[in-house]
Amino acid sequence: MPVPGTTLTSLRPLMQGTNGMVVASHPAAAMAGQEVLRKGGNAIDAGVAVGLALNVVHVDDCSFLGVAPTVIYLADQKKVVEIDGLGVWPRAASVEYFQKNHGGKFPTGVLRSLTPAAADSWITSLSRFGTMTFGEVASAAIDLAGNGFPMFRYLAGRFVTAFDAYNAHPSTAEIFLPNGRAPKQGEMFYQKDLAATLSKVAEVEASNSGQGRESALKAARDYIYTGELGRKIVAYNQEMGGLLTEEDLANYHVRVGSPVTVNYRGYDVYSTGPWGQGPTFPQALKILEGFDLAAMGHNSPEYIHTVSQALNLAFADRQQYVGDPEFVDVPMDDLLSEEYLAKRRSLIDPDLAWPGTPPPGDPRNRNATLNGGPLSPRDAAVPLGTAGVSGGGTSYFAVIDRDGNIFSSTPSEGTKNGGPVIPGTGLAFSLRGSQSNLISGHPASVEPGKRPRLTPAPSLILKAGEPVMALGAHGGDHIPQGTLQLLLNILEFGRDPQEAVEEPRFYSYNFPSSGWPNKFEPGMLRLEGRISDEVAESLRQKGHTIEMYPDWWEGSALYCAITRNPVTKVLQGGADPRCEAYAIGY
Repeated sequence: MPVPGTTLTSLRPLMQGTNGMVVASHPAAAMAGQEVLRKGGNAIDAGVAVGLALNVVHVDDCSFLGVAPTVIYLADQKKVVEIDGLGVWPRAASVEYFQKNHGGKFPTGVLRSLTPAAADSWITSLSRFGTMTFGEVASAAIDLAGNGFPMFRYLAGRFVTAFDAYNAHPSTAEIFLPNGRAPKQGEMFYQKDLAATLSKVAEVEASNSGQGRESALKAARDYIYTGELGRKIVAYNQEMGGLLTEEDLANYHVRVGSPVTVNYRGYDVYSTGPWGQGPTFPQALKILEGFDLAAMGHNSPEYIHTVSQALNLAFADRQQYVGDPEFVDVPMDDLLSEEYLAKRRSLIDPDLAWPGTPPPGDPRNRNATLNGGPLSPRDAAVPLGTAGVSGGGTSYFAVIDRDGNIFSSTPSEGTKNGGPVIPGTGLAFSLRGSQSNLISGHPASVEPGKRPRLTPAPSLILKAGEPVMALGAHGGDHIPQGTLQLLLNILEFGRDPQEAVEEPRFYSYNFPSSGWPNKFEPGMLRLEGRISDEVAESLRQKGHTIEMYPDWWEGSALYCAITRNPVTKVLQGGADPRCEAYAIGY
């Protein structure tokens, strides 16, 4: 029973600690991170342990050859860095290739393959910023894969709903559909080949330990990208009709750089760069700085309208400008400038929603719209929608240690598309090429060696130079929208992390989605069912097309956040009860 005079405000207790806090989209992964912290590892060591464990228990949504974009705060250097954790298109891929050979479409399967990235992301994080060996941080993942774990509800449901996809390739079906059926909740689930692969990587590292820690880690990486495992990856990709070559793998490395940042009411907010949709969340946040959101009331019609319109403006700019900056001239400083965003903010009409995606802005010239586009939703035509896929998978986790180091990561690209699994390895290809575009000149178009415009985008927050928060979300184009709401729940409405992740959420679909063929639902705004009918009707009166999700929509799950009090150093963690996400601190 609650103490008299208090109110129970969340489904789960608020997790607290001072030595370390881990939030992850599965409890076994969170425990893997905590164990590393207890053994003396820092947040980076623990983060890699969590990521590897999620590559096992959340293999549907993230994998060792998938993607792992990460932002890291290094307490001793007082510095924030990003690791893109994102593969690139093979040299043989191009818009012209798909137009000539596939009718200007992305075929399903391995022709969407990028170079593997998560493996390099984990090893690079460990080598440059960690203290432990790959074998030490991978021990939990190897155990979970080899000795198994009890099948849980979310993953069991994925194997049922995507049964045909998982059954399409024998190498995939033999692992994920043992005995020809989907595993049930509570049954033990094994990935013996994956355990053997991770063990082999650790073995290669150990056999080179005499050369020093970094050289041993490099040897482990080389086994994946230029050694025996790399040759297996390439051979099977080509056998299945893919474009990857040994040279593509040998030339690939993750990029370590500086993330995008904005200051919001004294908080320095960091997210990943314009090679993905990382800038979308901070841009929308900065647009909202010009409104008194708290006075509107949490999830009131005015609040939901204003937040969704700011997001639509950011999505419009994403569509126009954002792409791999190695190939695209992205005006990043202009897109986040105070003067430009003040102009964009003026396009939000408090009484009327844009009937389609707002016009993109003209950041270089500090104009609200590009080429004289409409300045009001009242002057905009209603566009036609387009069919396609929506939603997305992805996982999320974060670690903050006692020194204030932060590891915030959004690993993705697992087996949810059914594989194919590379025989004998337990590994699936990264098919994130589907988040590219097949129009020449588009900022997200396919080019050899180019990164697609990735949706996963983790975040972290500093205040006056002190680390105060890590947070993130899952679900494709939901990610910047959910991350924004999660942060505002904490900063504007005083929710603790657990309350913040449990609050009902809303999502706009009033823009072309990231996944090919770019579904577009003009004016669409969907609300979780706990948002009242009265609020929904008020939003309809403002011109939104409203549909309702379930009260606790599983498509909007796996959100997590950690806060850190810069004075007391107390850590608080919240994890989404819509699925199996969990927070663990001590």
